[in-house]
Amino acid sequence: MQIFNTHDGGTVEATRRGYVIDLHVRDAAGRTVATVEMGTGEASALLADLKAAV
Repeated sequence: MQIFNTHDGGTVEATRRGYVIDLHVRDAAGRTVATVEMGTGEASALLADLKAAV
């Protein structure tokens, strides 16, 4: 599992499950605002963008 911080104090938690990645997006208070399942290619691109933005 990897955790990425967002510019507004939230987090994106990424957990690999075989060929998919579960993404749990939380706001600054820790409340889940979205849970997304993505293929590894899509998720890798999104997470690379998050790393570059921080």
